[in-house]
Amino acid sequence: MADVAAAAGVSTATVSMVLSGAGSDRISPQTQERVRAAAEAVGYKLDSVARSLRTQKTRMIGLISDNVATTPFAGRMLAGANDVAREHGYLVVLVNTDGYQEQERQAVDALSGQRVEAMVYARMWHRVVTPPAGLPADTVFLDCRPADGGWPAVVPDDREGGAAATRELVAAGHRRIAYVDAPVDDEVVASGLRYAGYRQVLAEAGIAFDAALHVRGVTDAWGGRVAAEVLLDLPAERRPTAIFCFNDRMAMGAYTVAHRRGLVVPDDLSIVGYDDQQLIAAELDPPLTTVALPHYEMGRWAMEVALGVREADRTDPLLMDCPMILRASVGPPPTPVGT
Repeated sequence: MADVAAAAGVSTATVSMVLSGAGSDRISPQTQERVRAAAEAVGYKLDSVARSLRTQKTRMIGLISDNVATTPFAGRMLAGANDVAREHGYLVVLVNTDGYQEQERQAVDALSGQRVEAMVYARMWHRVVTPPAGLPADTVFLDCRPADGGWPAVVPDDREGGAAATRELVAAGHRRIAYVDAPVDDEVVASGLRYAGYRQVLAEAGIAFDAALHVRGVTDAWGGRVAAEVLLDLPAERRPTAIFCFNDRMAMGAYTVAHRRGLVVPDDLSIVGYDDQQLIAAELDPPLTTVALPHYEMGRWAMEVALGVREADRTDPLLMDCPMILRASVGPPPTPVGT
């Protein structure tokens, strides 16, 4: 520090204030720039460990996730959180647990031992969770919500997302709209919510619900193919003219079946997906109209709450808007033969 002070022509106290940020608002921008240039020239770095001992601040935020870090699809949550942390001078320490309770407990202990200033607990998809033992009371939940409430949390508004997808198809003139759903699984909260949005819009539009148009399948392209085969094998008068799929991978499977049967999307069959998955939705032929999960925005919100930049309700989770991404897979229903 004395070397930096000598090179910049200032006192060591001035160097300390500029490089630590404490009281630097009393120092002119020109002097601050001179000090930083001198520090870079002599290779001076702040000792973060010593600084944290002195200030009781580590400038680190812990983020515990199941497998968000290893899944490109959900990785934008981390990008949003990390961007906010960086903007405020914090470092994110990420621990991936693969969802194992023992690993979660160890992660909480390890991050607490590193004296992180806050924690974010994230899951790859919307679900209800039991908080791990020892998790600090001000932890923010990202893409999940605690079973008993009492914590700040943010999740996608999946019910309104399901309604928006169905509304897009109704607006295009469709009346026979199928919903290709996920398997029955209490952990997949989004399934029931998207289905509720689908039913809500059908009712609002005066369209009678047909149970034959609600088909479940595994949530990948194969599951979408099997479900689409079932739907397109229905008698002509009950066959759907549009299919809303639980996710984009299932929509990709529905595309495959349509193409194999000589159907043109959207001239003969309209298809809407969900998630706006990278390398799927925009790359299908034609590009898929879908509902986007607001991963990046949820990540930013969670980190802003963790840093105290934003206030949050601890009673109910924030429902983040899921915008429609309009592409080219929706059109009016085909004109019946003979009309």
